[in-house]
Amino acid sequence: MTIYGWMAAVLIIAVGAAVQGSVGFGLGVVGAPILILIEPRLVPGPILLDALLLTFLVTVREWRHVRVSDLGWSVPGRLLGTVLAVWILKVVPAARLEFTMGLFMLLAVAMTMVGPRVKVGRRSLFGAGTLAGVMSTITSMGGPPMALLYQHEEGARLRGTLAAFFALGVLLSLAGLAAVGRFGWVEVRLAGLLLPGVLLGFALSAWTADRLDKRHTRAVVLTTSAVAGAIVVLKGLL
Repeated sequence: MTIYGWMAAVLIIAVGAAVQGSVGFGLGVVGAPILILIEPRLVPGPILLDALLLTFLVTVREWRHVRVSDLGWSVPGRLLGTVLAVWILKVVPAARLEFTMGLFMLLAVAMTMVGPRVKVGRRSLFGAGTLAGVMSTITSMGGPPMALLYQHEEGARLRGTLAAFFALGVLLSLAGLAAVGRFGWVEVRLAGLLLPGVLLGFALSAWTADRLDKRHTRAVVLTTSAVAGAIVVLKGLL
């Protein structure tokens, strides 16, 4: 990777980290599609390791707003979703699933805009966690299901609880990549090269989150989720 490629990658990570630090997800949505063009080895291992650091930082910053009881239902769903996705991928190639998953994400955004509000409860948390596990494993973008569920909640609760949820999910993903030989010291080194972007984006998110909390959080969640869906649809078509 050239110096110019590194600078571009750090900038992209900074933007993605600022978005995720503000609304609870977005690093993968913003970063993965572009980073894979700059240097394919940056995805998925290195960006996941950077995401782990970012989610840890956000969790610490927003810890008083984390609903631990919510994690008791969403994390088991995430585990189930991961297992289901692994089974699905053994039967159907990922390329054939991405288009369908992308359309599903766009449909979910449309439904949340015009449909009734879904209450955050045991069933919805488990269901959203399961969908997040499936979509994260297949498309590497598992944020929208959980974010859409929390879109009406206070911004700090959205960021803190999603950060804690994704921190646990990323650990599962990294363990899976290591088990199949796709995560090691090379990926750790590449993740380290992107570290300045993570720290810069996290620092910026302290400023942007405060402004988004003023009645703009839901709009950003819906927009970012729609962008994620469109990206996955395009990946499925190409």
